[in-house]
Formats: sequence, C-alpha cells, structure tokens
Amino acid sequence: MPGAAFLLQFQYRYGVDLAYLREHPHQLPMLIEHQRIRFTPVSGGSSSVTQRLTLDDGTDVFAKLNETGPRGLLVAESRGLEWLAAADAPVPQVLCATEELLVTDWVMPGTPSPEGAREFGRDLAELHRVGADGFGADWAGFVGLLPMDNAADEETWPHWFARRRLEPYLRASRDNGALDASDGAKVEAAMAKLEEIHDPAEPVARLHGDLWPGNVHFGSDGKGWLIDPAAHGGHRETDIANLHLWGGVPHLNEVIAGYQQQWPLTEGWRERMPLHQLFLLLVHTALFGSGYRGQVLAAARAFA
Repeated sequence: MPGAAFLLQFQYRYGVDLAYLREHPHQLPMLIEHQRIRFTPVSGGSSSVTQRLTLDDGTDVFAKLNETGPRGLLVAESRGLEWLAAADAPVPQVLCATEELLVTDWVMPGTPSPEGAREFGRDLAELHRVGADGFGADWAGFVGLLPMDNAADEETWPHWFARRRLEPYLRASRDNGALDASDGAKVEAAMAKLEEIHDPAEPVARLHGDLWPGNVHFGSDGKGWLIDPAAHGGHRETDIANLHLWGGVPHLNEVIAGYQQQWPLTEGWRERMPLHQLFLLLVHTALFGSGYRGQVLAAARAFA
C-alpha cells in the first residue's frame, strides 16, 4: 500500500482528476489537508463537512466528510443515491464513497422556475412508479443523524409505517421530553387512523424518503435535483406530503401539476398529508426537541 508521502509526490506530478479520485478515495482528506485540491466550503449537515472541490483537470465535485456523525451515515446516503439513480431519478452521480467520505457530481445552483418545477414533478412521479420490492430497503438507513429501520417485510403499509416510521421517533421524542404522555396519546390516536385511510391497491413506491423542500436542489440546468435521500420503499404520498412542509418547495403548485400529469394521485391525498408528515415532524422532535411540538400536535389533531 503506497504511503502518504508517495501519494503526495504522485499527485504533485500527475495531478488529481476523476480517475485518480476514484482509485484513491481514502486519500482525499489528506489531499485537502495538504491544500493540494482547491476547495470552497458549502452549507451542509450538522455532522458533516461539505465542500466544493475543484480538481486539477478543472472538474468540480461535491464532497461530504463525516466528522462526528454515526458510522454508516454516508454509506446509507450513497446506497440511496445509487438506488434512485437506477430508476433514472434526477440525482447527482456517486463518484466515490467510503465510511468517511462521499463524493458526487457538483450540480451548479440555479433559480427555480415554473417549467423546471413541473418537470421535477413529472420526474418524481416516474421515480415513484418504478416501485420497490417491498417496504424499507436492504441497507441500514438514516434520517438526519437518527437510525431509520429499513427492515423489509410483508406487513401492510399502515402497520409498517406505524412500526418503522412513527413509533421509533415518537418513543425518542417522549424520552427526550419533547412530547409528554398526553402528546403521545394524541399521536397514537392519529396513528390508529392509518388503516382506514389506506388504499390497499396503492403499490409500493420508490421514495426519496426525506423530501422536505431543502432536499430539492434546483440547478443551473433548470432541473430539480434530489439530494440527501433517506431512500426506501414506501407510500408515494409520504414524499408528496413532505414537499409541503415548512413553506413548501418553490413553485409547489407546478410540481404537483407535473406529478398529476404523469401519475395522478388518488382522491383525498391532501386530507391525508398530515398523517404522512408525522414521520418527519417526529424526527424533528426526536432530534431538536420541543420546538416542533406544536407542528406534531397540529398534524395529529387533523385525525383526532
């Protein structure tokens, strides 16, 4: 195995391009430390250092280094990106991935437009329609910094969603004091409605899984790109509902119009949104505390 000194000498002589990066992914932190790659910090997650890197051949890439997050975090993200890419979803290409590092294409930021939003809606519908073999996924998942149970089994969607997507984060939110016993009872009462609102004819969809508006990146090419997935098989209305959170994705009405053009949602989907949104809202009370309590209770009260 070549030592650090040899690799630095090699890099000085031949430069760092995509081929070198793919062959030596573990060396990227060292090359950044020795200032052999030009980098620009960009906004990212609380446990990761995210940077725009410019290689010697002029190629820009996006790099995420896991500094304080749990082991497996970036592996789960890379697996999710590749699974979505296999369905021709608009995701950045994974260039290299390790436990400590994820490098993807750099997508130049752009300005959202109605046309791009409508195209994104059509792309999302096509992704969902590709489907999945079952609920969950065959890798250990994360949503934010929290483990996400991706166990794939033969349960009905209401049972699976309650057990794998709501109960763990409700329990964590009680444990950290974000929700009290009375709050938890209200959420559980809403969860009891899952069976009666579910259409068993709805197929398993291939989901981004953490599709709040911040995880839709509009590029300079006019497209809407999916980033930071918590990908898994689930109910397509979960992605749709989460697009409406916290102000909604830009040109939300156009996104929905494009989706409906490609694969119409079933009647009553807007009324069902709060139950689907409970997933990410409970994740937020589990991660960040009682500041999101009011939103959790508002979603639960919609089905009280």
